[in-house]
Amino acid sequence: MQARTRYSVVLVSSVVLFLVYRQWLQGSVPGHGQNLNENIKLQYDHLHTYVTWTERDSSEYEYDLHASPKQRRQSRTNLYKNRKCRMDTCFDQAKCSDTFKVYVYPVHGKISESYSKILTSIRNSRYFTSNPDEACVFVPSIDTLDRDILSHEYVTDAQSKLTKLPYWNGGRNHLIFNLYSGTWPEYSEDLGFDIEQAILAKASFTKQSFRPGFDISLPLFGKSHPQKGGPRGDLQTNNFPVIRKFLLAFKGKRYLSGIGSDTRNALYHLHNGYDIILLTTCRHGKDWQKIKDVRCDRDNAEYEKHDYQILLHNSTFCLVPRGRRLGSFRFLESLQAACIPVILSNGWELPFSEVIDWKKTSIEGDERLLLQIPSILRSVSDEQILSLRQQTQFLWDAYFSSVEKIVTTTLQIIQDRLQNPRSAFMWNHPPGALAVFTDFAGSHSAFPFYTSVLGEEACEKFTAVISVSSPILSQSAPVMKLIKSVSKSAYAAQVSRYHIL
Repeated sequence: MQARTRYSVVLVSSVVLFLVYRQWLQGSVPGHGQNLNENIKLQYDHLHTYVTWTERDSSEYEYDLHASPKQRRQSRTNLYKNRKCRMDTCFDQAKCSDTFKVYVYPVHGKISESYSKILTSIRNSRYFTSNPDEACVFVPSIDTLDRDILSHEYVTDAQSKLTKLPYWNGGRNHLIFNLYSGTWPEYSEDLGFDIEQAILAKASFTKQSFRPGFDISLPLFGKSHPQKGGPRGDLQTNNFPVIRKFLLAFKGKRYLSGIGSDTRNALYHLHNGYDIILLTTCRHGKDWQKIKDVRCDRDNAEYEKHDYQILLHNSTFCLVPRGRRLGSFRFLESLQAACIPVILSNGWELPFSEVIDWKKTSIEGDERLLLQIPSILRSVSDEQILSLRQQTQFLWDAYFSSVEKIVTTTLQIIQDRLQNPRSAFMWNHPPGALAVFTDFAGSHSAFPFYTSVLGEEACEKFTAVISVSSPILSQSAPVMKLIKSVSKSAYAAQVSRYHIL
């Protein structure tokens, strides 16, 4: 009898377990709200991927992961009420049908040294006009470079000052320059005023806020950046060996908390003290000692052992991590030193990305895949390193070595959208787009410095340059007779007409 009871209990228990298992497979057990296929998919979703960040779709990284969704929404709302602006909707191209001229409003009051350099560069350029009636683009004299309300260079009441400009017209055909936006702790892209329909040339631009074909992303440059000229790149004296003493180097602040701290706080994982030298210091700000962590004293001591310039010029790759904002001074410093930039700034729209192919110059990483970087860098061949390094020097010399070149590049990009655009080939090959006048010729082969790159032979004909110091008043003028005679020559490639002002 007892044995029969035991068998009955076992049988009933087995039936109950079978029914429970069957219900679990069908997704009817409480707490298991997914069917079997969904459970399997969920398990696969958690598997580690071995696809490198260089092989992934760049659209995955278009967002600034360090800002909350609310902060990003507020930033976009405050920055743009004309999010869909394009050159054909928010820009009066009729003003630029004949020439491309830029008018700078008269300066009233004090402006920063950096903004003074920008305005001076425009006034000294071939684009400048003192006559607003013939202008295509208008640049306010109101200093909008630093929009951090804690800065002593912050201009109050910028909104009303802009709207009172005589040619503002809702911002159409106006160009606004900005290097710093937002303030502690979010450092959002809020400028503190509505740019309306103006073009924004801005440093630390996010891909979310950037309006392709309309806005322009600038490099972050310091107050000491030269007005014009600027030093040549360092490659001419530091080209070999291909692999320098250090594989990767960085020296800079380590933010203990807040936006931008995640990446810099993790750099010590890569530092090996041998060929990867990543140095950070906690010693910045007023209260750093109150919030310092257990690594700060050791990091500060290691930080003082290495000279930054020595690291910069003796490293194959230079890390360019984001700071409080996406842009960093390390970017231009790396280009000048012929140190290949390794960019760690998710969602950053790189400077002049509309025309410059940064894949030929830099390596763009992902902040979330930091530990993959050493193996990626060690896999780059000597030939690739030489090519990347040479391109850093070309870009530095052509577009970034002075404020004048940065401003001229900005204006040239706008002009290219309207008249005789330079090709991507011209922008990314020496001597650069700023040295090429497409009014002269539209074909690459017409320019002698491209023939070797294109594998073509140089034209055996010549270009005559005729300097005219006074206006040509009639077809019978001596200079016209000279031009006609030159054009009949079998050795003249072409005759172009220029107005010398």
